[in-house]
Amino acid sequence: MRYVYMDNGATSYPKAPGVGESMSDYILNIGTNVNRGAYSSSFKAENTVYETRELLCELFHFNKPENVVFTKNITESLNVLLKSLLKENDHVIVSSMEHNAVMRPLNSLNKVEYTKVMCSERGELNIEDVEKAIRENTKAVIMTHASNVCGSILDLEKVGQVCRKHNLFFIIDSAQTAGFLDIDIHGLNADALGFTGHKSLLGPQGIGGFIINDRINKEMTSYIEGGTGSLSDAEIQPDYMPDKFEAGTLNIPGIFGLNTSLKYLLSCGVKNIREKENFLMNRFLEGVINIDNIKLIGKNTNQDRTGILSIDFIDNDNGLVSYELSKEYGIMTRSGMHCAPSAHRTLGTFPKGTVRFSVSHFTTIEEIDYTIDCINKIANK
Repeated sequence: MRYVYMDNGATSYPKAPGVGESMSDYILNIGTNVNRGAYSSSFKAENTVYETRELLCELFHFNKPENVVFTKNITESLNVLLKSLLKENDHVIVSSMEHNAVMRPLNSLNKVEYTKVMCSERGELNIEDVEKAIRENTKAVIMTHASNVCGSILDLEKVGQVCRKHNLFFIIDSAQTAGFLDIDIHGLNADALGFTGHKSLLGPQGIGGFIINDRINKEMTSYIEGGTGSLSDAEIQPDYMPDKFEAGTLNIPGIFGLNTSLKYLLSCGVKNIREKENFLMNRFLEGVINIDNIKLIGKNTNQDRTGILSIDFIDNDNGLVSYELSKEYGIMTRSGMHCAPSAHRTLGTFPKGTVRFSVSHFTTIEEIDYTIDCINKIANK
């Protein structure tokens, strides 16, 4: 049986060339901590960690490497950003396409209010609705850059303009777009951006982070306190970056892997990667749009979308379809709620969910055509 990986929206596979080797090299040949040792292997690790901050600045068009903070994933990043910034009686605006990595932290902040701006059944945002949701106590807008359910890209440039007009903080969840879209933090008027290494950045699991400007940093408090290797004679957390938010030992093997994947991405060019994925998605959409007994969720065109396609197999259990795709045809997908029940309610797929197919630029035309054929067989057997 052949195997086709169509779950890149969950995590990318394969990773960028050399990622595993870089991580192994660190573990086998370096192995030391950063900011703790006055010896050559520690300096080597420190140089790679700092270089990775610089690479992320290059990717996101940012200019302060010290304001790049590493976490274990974007879920942790969003928790830190929200819980370090928001205070009692603050109000926040979100979209109805948000992942639980945004909604659950907000719902845990009992004395913080939020307004959910509804998107269309195609996953599109009306910027006028965002502006109408602003109150006197609105402090921030936090939004996903693209839906992890249907792939629709939200127009965050307009959102950023509204935030700047009304002096609101703007936080971006780039889980589905970092490495796929050319993201300019300054151009989007964003104050903070959370990222994860293991999706379209093509790095390993367990490494993510966030980038913040000085404006929002001044309003944020440290979230986790502990050792940093700096100001060790003091029992309070340093207030300078990145130590303010980086207590304890970093995932250095993960950073080494991310360093390699970022160099690969930058050498390929994000624009070229997006063009390849757009080509694949065009072929995918053209192949499934006329198949009977299925419904394409969200947009049925490739305009303003990522490499994600969600399908409802109308008369079938989507969970069983996903299992059948794997067992009978070797196609790996994800079914269900995708940790985004609000998005599914918006798209009209709650509580049934969908089968989600998600490509990467490593996906081949042959794999797309094979997947189309298998979808047709299951839908019309």
